[in-house]
Amino acid sequence: MTYPMAFLSFVDLTDPTQHRAYNEWHQLDHRPENLALPGVAWGDRWARPQEYRESGSAAPEYAEVDYVAMYLFRNPLPASLAAWDRLGEDSFQWGRGPIIPGVTRRMTSFFVPVKGYAAPSALVGPDVLPFRPNRGLHLTLTRYAAPHDLSTHALFTWQDRTLIPALLDLDGVAGAWTFSFDRHQRHRTLPFHSAAEDAPGSLRLRVLYLDGDPLETTAAIRRTEEEVATPTSRAAAEAEEALLSTPLRTIIPWQDW
Repeated sequence: MTYPMAFLSFVDLTDPTQHRAYNEWHQLDHRPENLALPGVAWGDRWARPQEYRESGSAAPEYAEVDYVAMYLFRNPLPASLAAWDRLGEDSFQWGRGPIIPGVTRRMTSFFVPVKGYAAPSALVGPDVLPFRPNRGLHLTLTRYAAPHDLSTHALFTWQDRTLIPALLDLDGVAGAWTFSFDRHQRHRTLPFHSAAEDAPGSLRLRVLYLDGDPLETTAAIRRTEEEVATPTSRAAAEAEEALLSTPLRTIIPWQDW
């Protein structure tokens, strides 16, 4: 696996007047500093405006998420994560974040990549998808009370062999990655400590990379999920709790403030 670990951040701004300041900081300071780290393979961020919220669903704790960021790490993982951790403290000492006004981090967590899929239309392989321009994502976050029982296993089998291949056939879907939860962020010095106590594997993330309009493609995704569902897959789906299912829009630098 090219990427041994991924980091996901779900953020909402409790102060609506801070969107421009937050976007300027992330686009022009925070993300470039992260991408310059040798252990970071890639990282990007997407927006969830109001009309996108209406096209998806969310549990109460994720209902107000405005932005999602994802970074992928390279081996050797311990050195990559140590440098990432150190940059967070250095940035604070420089007076340049990452603790900034109006930002609520609903989740900052590490996930293990499970499997990547590339649609034939994309031409590139799954490992290249994060580097390929996209118009947005469709993101699904789910929780499993029994992450390693037979019903969960049956659901993963159906998703891998039936659902995701069907989604890859849709116009506007370039590929997909699935991720399994590893742990919440516990920064060595900064106060990024989730109160949640989730076991490894208890959260699952599916990311679809979109070439098509995110709202239009989301409608096609929902239809396909219904069309390929079977009595067995519907029964297996009772093992999961949907926390967030939403389209996301790619952020355009110098335009989306």
